[in-house]
Amino acid sequence: MTLTVAQLSESELLARIFPRLHAGSSMLLGPGDDAAIIATPDGRTVISIDTQVQDKDFRLLWPNGSTSNGYDVGWKAAAQNLSDINAMGAVATAMVISLTLPRTTPVTWVEQLAEGLSAATVALGAPQCSIAGGDLSGGNELVITVAVTGSLEGLAPVLRSGAQVGDQIAVCGNMGRSAAGWALYESSILPSAHTPEQAAAAALFARPEPPLTAGPAAARAGATAMMDISDGLLRDASRIATASKVSLDLEGTVVRELARGLEGCAVELSQDPLSWVLTGGEDHGLLSTFPAAATLPEGFLRIGSVVSMDAAGPAVTLDGQYFKSAGDGALGWDHFAV
Repeated sequence: MTLTVAQLSESELLARIFPRLHAGSSMLLGPGDDAAIIATPDGRTVISIDTQVQDKDFRLLWPNGSTSNGYDVGWKAAAQNLSDINAMGAVATAMVISLTLPRTTPVTWVEQLAEGLSAATVALGAPQCSIAGGDLSGGNELVITVAVTGSLEGLAPVLRSGAQVGDQIAVCGNMGRSAAGWALYESSILPSAHTPEQAAAAALFARPEPPLTAGPAAARAGATAMMDISDGLLRDASRIATASKVSLDLEGTVVRELARGLEGCAVELSQDPLSWVLTGGEDHGLLSTFPAAATLPEGFLRIGSVVSMDAAGPAVTLDGQYFKSAGDGALGWDHFAV
């Protein structure tokens, strides 16, 4: 018989969660009191928060027969929040989690969630980040909210608003693979029938791999603007364009080369791999701008240039081809449009 959260007290459930949480070097006082205490030697705290909602951001059962276990959901929750800290040029220091759990949630699922959070934090390159506690509540659907703090370690934060005309545009991390994986999860192709390329894309959708050392490296290299690519390259590029009051022109040859690596997934799904690169999200790579003469840090690929905006306002173009004004929002993920 499966043990559910309804069969345990809150204290009993926490007793199963706490031992599975990673304790990093930043934590002065961990779970157990009314609040945790985290060291902030820089004197400044970077903070971000993100939520995953069942059947909105993940499914327990997907159309292709795959399931979202607690480990994968915990991994993704950690990855997407750590990526936001990374995009500021900062290093994550602490994480707190709020869980809303239906009464029928298996206790093992919650234990796996804690293990996935901890495993991602260490494996993705943030072992100094402590999982310092959080909150439990009951509800009709699973909701996982994670807040992460970070330290700039003496560096200036890299904002969205600093891009200058003449800057080079660069990306770091996976591009379009998570979108390909999502398409596979939503398809009728059984996981057992996946090719190695398809299996790799599905795995990256379930467990993103943001380049967590790249953000501080970009800051040290003089990045003028930067953000996490969570809602698609076009939409997120439009946000930099709007904040910086410039336009971003992407090089078609380079972007199409990124898409070429996804053709094996796209053919069977009858989709255009270029759309995954341009509008897919949740790879949690970095989109950055650097001065024209700057040497790009390891792992960054130049994909275009920052140009002056025309009378229509900030825009994102591909070889000069206009997509949509940044004010109207470029194509990509929108939580309230689906």
